[in-house]
Amino acid sequence: MANRTDPAAKSIRGTNPQNLVEKIVRSKIYQNTYWKEQCFGLTAETLVDKAMELDHIGGTYGGNRKPTPFMCLVMKMLQIQPEKDIVVEFIKNDDYKYVRVLGAFYLRLTGIDSDIYRYLEPLYNDYRKVRRKSPDGNFMLTHVDEVIDELLTRDYSCDIALPRIKKRWTLESLGVLDARKSVLEDDFEEEEEKDEMEQDGLEEEVAHEKDYYRARSPARERERDWRRDSHRHRDRYRLREEKEYGYERERDREREGRERDRRDRERGRRRSRSRSRSRERKRHGRSSMSPRRHEAEDGNAPEESKKKGKKEKKEKKDDGTDHPDPEIAEANRIRASLGLKPLKL
Repeated sequence: MANRTDPAAKSIRGTNPQNLVEKIVRSKIYQNTYWKEQCFGLTAETLVDKAMELDHIGGTYGGNRKPTPFMCLVMKMLQIQPEKDIVVEFIKNDDYKYVRVLGAFYLRLTGIDSDIYRYLEPLYNDYRKVRRKSPDGNFMLTHVDEVIDELLTRDYSCDIALPRIKKRWTLESLGVLDARKSVLEDDFEEEEEKDEMEQDGLEEEVAHEKDYYRARSPARERERDWRRDSHRHRDRYRLREEKEYGYERERDREREGRERDRRDRERGRRRSRSRSRSRERKRHGRSSMSPRRHEAEDGNAPEESKKKGKKEKKEKKDDGTDHPDPEIAEANRIRASLGLKPLKL
């Protein structure tokens, strides 16, 4: 009798509410000590006190798959089938997080699709921590919103197969549900407006800074410096070229002067050589004439010729024009024309 469903309970999804829990898990619950001692004779009013004593959630655990107190209370709610208002009060309870999770789990098993989305989606904003017993018997931390997400998106939770429900967009297209509106939507809109204003102000400030610093940008400063340095370099290079060109012109003039002097000296040497050769030929011609001819031309020719020869030799020895070095001979001729003493080197 203790394991029978309340005769006044309605069938859920065409079957006994307790059949929503698999037979193996049901048999484990019926044999559990907590079910026999703590859940016997509970009503919808007294069930709340037991739910407030919960300190963790979970399905079955250990080697023999023992059920948790949370699963025993879920089974008791399926047995007595409390009113919808009581279940909704469980879900809206802000003081006891395990009572809230218990009511959400029961509504997910027995409620219609629209009620499941309508009452469970607001719990996404509950970030409180809850303890959960894993199948190996250890505890792990999770959050209320994570449990709600598991109930809405998974097929299994706490070792129980969850009934299938329609997707939210299908219910929205049918007009059963309104489009979901986030609680933080107003905050998002304010943040977006603030971001847009800040972005507009930032763009204006950036544009002003660009206009102000465009003429003083590092690239333009480097370009001005480069142009100024290149202009100075060109001026310096031009002055250096002018100086070098002046030096080259001076060197060319000096070279031309030296070449001209050398040509003049060569010309003077050739002239002196030609003159000396002509004199030699004249002397040779005179010396080759016979004494009789000289005498015929001039009766006292031998004596006069001797005197002339001595005089000419004396004159030649005195003016130094007959020097064997052509340059010295030329220099002596020039000094003789100027009335200077000859060189006797």
